Amino acid sequence: MSDHVPAIWFPAIRTGTGTDAFTERLVAGLQARGLRAEITWLPLRAEYEPWTVRVPKAPEWATVCHINTWLHPRFIPRQLPVVATLHHSIHDPALRPYKGWLRSAYHRWWIAPIERRVLRRVDRVVAVSRFVADMARLTLCDVPMEVIYNGIDTEMFRPGNRARQPGGPFKLLYVGSWMARKGVDLLAPIMRELGEGFELQYTGGVAAEKERHSMPGNMRDLGRLSIHQVITAMQNADAFLFPSRSEGLPLVAIEAMACGLPVIAMEGTSVGEAVTHGRTGLLCKREDVLAFAEAARAMATDRQLRLACGAAAREMVASCFRESRMVDAYIQMYHDLLDGKI
Repeated sequence: MSDHVPAIWFPAIRTGTGTDAFTERLVAGLQARGLRAEITWLPLRAEYEPWTVRVPKAPEWATVCHINTWLHPRFIPRQLPVVATLHHSIHDPALRPYKGWLRSAYHRWWIAPIERRVLRRVDRVVAVSRFVADMARLTLCDVPMEVIYNGIDTEMFRPGNRARQPGGPFKLLYVGSWMARKGVDLLAPIMRELGEGFELQYTGGVAAEKERHSMPGNMRDLGRLSIHQVITAMQNADAFLFPSRSEGLPLVAIEAMACGLPVIAMEGTSVGEAVTHGRTGLLCKREDVLAFAEAARAMATDRQLRLACGAAAREMVASCFRESRMVDAYIQMYHDLLDGKI
């Protein structure tokens, strides 16, 4: 590495989503390595009314600025080299039927033009998966991108000591937002097909209330969970059911894998970069309820498959998705940027 010491400033919009958690974890990781790193939080309206928010001045100590690609260009400092992380695949054409016209219009006519300007303006672009990079080249613009997977705390997310009870149901778990993009409309049909002997615990809460009357009896709402409750739920499950239609990076599935769970997911998304079919889980044809049900039955009836996939899932995450690996990659990028390397 170079003699330059990176000092990273993160102007970021507080959105209450996983991007906030990413920024906070990365900053904590950088600080733990002895680097100066600080966040300047902007209000949510900075996303959709950026002209109403004062532009913060870059700190004098900062040598690098790191942003999310949704940040309006008016907030990007001109005097610092800039790294932008692309977190999502929301412009995936396959998602259009599931977003609604208002959200689709917002993404197409507001967010996409902002992202194109950001991607062309910054010095380095990071995509959180190959899927995200490919989708950005297809739907936004073709600029050089490096893939750095988001990392998780593999000490916090780890297998528990649960032993399956003889005669008890096979416990599936879904954790995530209750929205069509996540494939939650497929959960009830899958569980209806599976019937007795299977139970799905899911995080629905208020968002799922309208659909609860049509759900089969083998579905149980856990409501909104704290991070420690999520870990407990993962440690007490047999497999993670994740029919999401598109993911920038399936971080929650990776967390489940770190807890030793095999993942049952939809093919054709970034999930395939974490889940290897038949090794760390099972990938199902898109929109195929019967395929998901068959995959769940395979996990329930083949103990050797389930245990092998769970162990391989944990090993995969420990190897490729450790938080320390993510922090190392960003530090190297900051040094390369300050050294003028391409």
